[in-house]
Amino acid sequence: MMILAAVLAVFVYGMIAAMLGTILPDLSQRFNLTPRENGNIALAQALGLIVASMAVGPLMDIQGTKTGLLLGLGLAAVALFLLPAATGYRSIMGYLFLLGLGGGCIVAGAFVLAGAVNQENRTAVLNLVNLFFGLGGMATPFVSANVLKRNSTWICYFAGAVSAATLAIHALTPMPAPTGSIAFQASAIGGLLSSPLFWLLAVILFLYVSAEVGVWNWLARHLIAQGIPEARSLNILSLGFALGILLGRVAVAPILIAVRPELVTLGAGILMAATTYLALQRQDAKVAGIAVFCAGLAMAPVFPTISGMAANLFTETQATATGLVQTFGWIGLAVSSGIIGGIAGGDARRLKKALLVLPIFSVLIVVANLVLILLLQ
Repeated sequence: MMILAAVLAVFVYGMIAAMLGTILPDLSQRFNLTPRENGNIALAQALGLIVASMAVGPLMDIQGTKTGLLLGLGLAAVALFLLPAATGYRSIMGYLFLLGLGGGCIVAGAFVLAGAVNQENRTAVLNLVNLFFGLGGMATPFVSANVLKRNSTWICYFAGAVSAATLAIHALTPMPAPTGSIAFQASAIGGLLSSPLFWLLAVILFLYVSAEVGVWNWLARHLIAQGIPEARSLNILSLGFALGILLGRVAVAPILIAVRPELVTLGAGILMAATTYLALQRQDAKVAGIAVFCAGLAMAPVFPTISGMAANLFTETQATATGLVQTFGWIGLAVSSGIIGGIAGGDARRLKKALLVLPIFSVLIVVANLVLILLLQ
């Protein structure tokens, strides 16, 4: 039952991750939002993720993983049901901040549950469980484009209903009792911050989340600006990027049992740089779809693998290390959203130039990964 709970939580988080990019075209049209305002909305969600990732660890240590998951699913459901009532730019930012809080609690709780299943092959298990992130990410834009006619109101209600149903299942699922003591110790932070290995993992996740969420949040708007119809653009996000992540995590799990994780993430970074650059150069929907699918395949192993490496390398402070590394990932989301929105300004046609941040950050992942490999030898 705990595996099922973790899988459902990851699925819901996948839906949340794809939510902003799915509803932004409709919201932008309804409220006449500029790319710069889109960037600030994404920043609000990122701030929610950052706050939650810092706070939910101690909460789960004292009250249990179940408490953190129930809180996250509840916040997500409330935000999704309230979002259709938004009256403009500022209220959308507020609801996305709330959604970020919920998402941060959900992903932290899901990783704790999944990681405890098989600690010897933690990175492989996390990749297997996180294939449902890709499934959730595929569901949101696919249902929006093909069932709900790209109506942001109904897609919010759909995702809110799934979150509420998952909340009910989690409430009935037995989970491990709380430890009663806080694993996220302030005294452990000094040791982590003095470790080059920690900083390399943090930098890689900072760059990676910047790139991945850049695709989730901005790809559909970019494709629409290139003349590709909105429904086709959302299907490229769903059947291209999200499906690529899903299949990539299925494929990489057995590979991680035999291959060192840092080599896997190095290969992922190289492929990310090539595929994200190619996806931005093509206006043809078919070619763009293939490139985006390959980008999803490339990105698939990075987040769960780096999170698992943090726990494996810092065994005495697993929760602290994993929580801090993931927090740097959410900071990357905040920074990249501001950069992309700032470069694009008020002109959606400039998104192509702004989104060159994605392959640039991917190249930097390769550089950081090479240094990591040298230090681990």
